[in-house]
Amino acid sequence: MSQSAYITLVQGSAAAEVTLDDVKDRLGRYRDQTELTGRQLDWNYAEAAFPYSVESKPGEEDRWFYLKGKTPAYRFILFGTGARPENDGGAPFIQVVLPDGATHGDKSKANELCKWLGKQLLAEVKLFNGRTIYYNPRK
Repeated sequence: MSQSAYITLVQGSAAAEVTLDDVKDRLGRYRDQTELTGRQLDWNYAEAAFPYSVESKPGEEDRWFYLKGKTPAYRFILFGTGARPENDGGAPFIQVVLPDGATHGDKSKANELCKWLGKQLLAEVKLFNGRTIYYNPRK
């Protein structure tokens, strides 16, 4: 059974809305950061920290994309964006889905990416286990 995590933009977040291109750009920035870390360590850390390629299905580019694993330990992680209905506050969110057949490596990497994206966006992150992390400034 597939599992989902949500990164929700709330009042005080770094952005008011989010698109798939924004998510792809931020994941690219994550990969660049790990590549710089790898250069300092004289090790190909980027391949270990981000063992995926960004893929999308023809005709679905504006709805969702997925990360396809480059090794047998990693298979797939799906990303999509949306907004809650107006009666729920209309908050924009990023949905991260682990489809059937995802590995433990996918789950741990998806949790890591959710936390990183949440911290970058100052958002509220609801992880796969149902726990919520608040990176947004709350009063």
